Amino acid sequence: MHLVWADNYPSKPVRLVVGFSVGGGTDTVARSVSKKLSEMWSQSVVVENKAGADGSIATEMIAKSAADGYSLVMVSNAHTITPFQRKLGYDPVKDFAPVSLIASTPNFLLIYPNYPIKSVKDLVAYAKAQPGKLSFGSSGTGTSPYLAMELLKQETGIELNHVPYKGSSQAVVDLLGGHVQLMFGAIPTLEPYVTSGKLRAIAVSSPKRLEAFADVPTVAETVPGFDASSWYGILAPAGTPNTIVNKIQGDIYTALQTPEVRNFIMNSGFDVIGNKPQEFSTVIQKDMDKWGRLLKSLGSSEAGSR
Repeated sequence: MHLVWADNYPSKPVRLVVGFSVGGGTDTVARSVSKKLSEMWSQSVVVENKAGADGSIATEMIAKSAADGYSLVMVSNAHTITPFQRKLGYDPVKDFAPVSLIASTPNFLLIYPNYPIKSVKDLVAYAKAQPGKLSFGSSGTGTSPYLAMELLKQETGIELNHVPYKGSSQAVVDLLGGHVQLMFGAIPTLEPYVTSGKLRAIAVSSPKRLEAFADVPTVAETVPGFDASSWYGILAPAGTPNTIVNKIQGDIYTALQTPEVRNFIMNSGFDVIGNKPQEFSTVIQKDMDKWGRLLKSLGSSEAGSR
């Protein structure tokens, strides 16, 4: 019966709920994929923005939806962080069927260029020689850039002062002015400052170097195993038939190989992935283990991510 159902899927519009506002990274990726799927399926894939509580409002809505493939949610890596920051009305693993990790984007590790720090090795040496002298900015306690820096501090044993801002834009302004000396920041937003020389990118937070910035090393080249990338993927409610999940994943993969979708996502500053459900499930579990350990060690109850 499920095989027949998969053959007929989708026979009506599909809704793709996004837990963040229009124009953000999660929304950008969702709309690029949904447009192509609508063409491929000859059925509307309707993006619904239900922003709030770091995406968990939208995620809870889908957790409680029918497991028939017609209600999906696009989540960010906040999905693996918020369970350790607030009480949720769903289980982030048991209540969902992972479909596919669509795209990811690392952060730049940026330095105010007046400082004699040109590598992660330099940063660690400087911070150990002068503990607490360097300050880092972030878009708020508990956000992805903040957690990336806390992970770096924990992995290297350095001391840094945290200066939280209400958003990334003000943090960038103060970094450009030298009021804070370093931060992790989104590559699509900050690339112009790096290419103009106003900020120095000493590393990227992904496991591998980026093609577009091949001369910028990874943090992991100095701190083995370091990975603090942001990612975006699609979940279905738990119990959605595997045939439906695999059909959606296969069609997403096909959509991601088309030049218009692939180029749009890459030009927006993301790496295209499109992996299989089990691979996405592994990413979720590994991230939950990593951020769970970090947040518990920090005693963090603060909210926030993309």
